[in-house]
Amino acid sequence: MTAIAVQAHRLQAQRRPHKSFFESLIRTLIIVCTALALVLSSISICDGHWLLAGDRLFGLWHFCTANSQSGPRCLRDLSQAHVPGLAVGVGLARSLGALAVVAAIFGLELLMVSQVCEEAHARRKWALGSVLLLVSFVLSSAGLLSFVALLRSQVTLIGFTLMFWCQFTASFLFFLNAISGLHINSITQPWGQPRKF
Repeated sequence: MTAIAVQAHRLQAQRRPHKSFFESLIRTLIIVCTALALVLSSISICDGHWLLAGDRLFGLWHFCTANSQSGPRCLRDLSQAHVPGLAVGVGLARSLGALAVVAAIFGLELLMVSQVCEEAHARRKWALGSVLLLVSFVLSSAGLLSFVALLRSQVTLIGFTLMFWCQFTASFLFFLNAISGLHINSITQPWGQPRKF
């Protein structure tokens, strides 16, 4: 066999077979849902107003009080809310949420690259992207739990704002997409390798 024939044989062995329509559809849906979760989480962190308790609005960036004469008054100095440890706790929740967004961005990028690139390491990139989404779920959930634990005396179910529920939904979507991504990677045929029965 000539050197060119050997090289052509290697390239043919490394090419992955065409994926089924169903597998491509599932992977595309995972990518779209991850992008949606990323947008929801980003909006929720940037707005940051998560809890309404009476005439007070607690957020990641501000603390607001409602006043009938002058309207809402928002302060960046969270110590004026008279909740012990609020500034530190909210800073932790904000940092965890931001890190979750960063991890999700890298995870989404790896998921998309694994679908676009025709290479032998595409499955590893998909798996790594799914793991980063799982990390993003852990970080965003920790941020949500720390916020709720910090303000547990103020919390009511109807007091949570739409932005809080956006972050909650994003965290749930990160989890579902990570688990789905890892699962579909494990049940589908390894690219470039025959299925063993």
